[in-house]
Amino acid sequence: MSITPKGLNKAFLSNSGAEAVECAIKLARKFTGKPEIIAVMGGFHGKTMGALSATWDKKYREPFQPLVPEFKHVPPDNLEKLTEAVTDKTAAVLLEPIRGEGGVRVPPDEFLPGVRELCDEKNVLLILDEVQTSFGRTGKLFGCEHWGVTPDVMCLAKPFAGGLPIGITVAKEPIMSSFKVGEHSSTFSGSPLVCAAACAAIDVLLKEKLAERAAALGGYFKAKLEDLQAKYKIVKEVRGLGLMLGVELRYDVLNIILKAMDRSVLILDAGRNVLRFLPPLVIEKEQIDKVISVLDTVIGEEENERTSGAAAN
Repeated sequence: MSITPKGLNKAFLSNSGAEAVECAIKLARKFTGKPEIIAVMGGFHGKTMGALSATWDKKYREPFQPLVPEFKHVPPDNLEKLTEAVTDKTAAVLLEPIRGEGGVRVPPDEFLPGVRELCDEKNVLLILDEVQTSFGRTGKLFGCEHWGVTPDVMCLAKPFAGGLPIGITVAKEPIMSSFKVGEHSSTFSGSPLVCAAACAAIDVLLKEKLAERAAALGGYFKAKLEDLQAKYKIVKEVRGLGLMLGVELRYDVLNIILKAMDRSVLILDAGRNVLRFLPPLVIEKEQIDKVISVLDTVIGEEENERTSGAAAN
């Protein structure tokens, strides 16, 4: 609790990000006595039934319909539509500070503070899914710190145990204490081995100032990606914070991912036309330079092939 935003001082430990979200959904309904959860289009929260109900992408949702009831989705970064969606049945708003699977989308500066104000006004909980955006990834310990916003409930996972499975749902004490004994539990919750690894990982995060490192190297990486944007017409946009970066292309990115892999560079996608970069926070500048060099080659090849193909037609 020494690193979480002020007021988030009670946690439930589980085994994954999806489990952290499941806990948050149950917590919101238990604390408020209301059923409705509002999530956003393009958001991703996991593939268990509750988390999947909050996730937007139909390729994940459709095979498992009907999902958990009383979930609805609003357009992203649209405070007006969110305000219209809140009713007297709304327990919580659930969203990612930066949408990862949804294309590494950074919201406008006024959006998250506006959501916080709306939730306070309507007596609705704000749940932030920080599974991808926490642990220094964006250049801050938690993504919400970029906007000075503290949620009522926060979902964490992925790097916090140095590679061992962990999920963390952290909340304000009165909210977490609404659970009675036995209402939410997990066999491997709070495993001593995993917790020891988590404490060690957090110590390294702080001692080696990895959040600050992510901010500095992320700025360097982003500037290099923007140079590629200026150089190639097929690169539409570069976006992100810290070492959570996305490059949107005008075409499907599969060929670029495969060509980069042949050159020993692994890249994720975030939708059909977005390259997603989530490198280790200990990445060196020389490794970033190698990635940029490989991208320069493969994007250049892709652009030439498309230009040649268009000319031939």
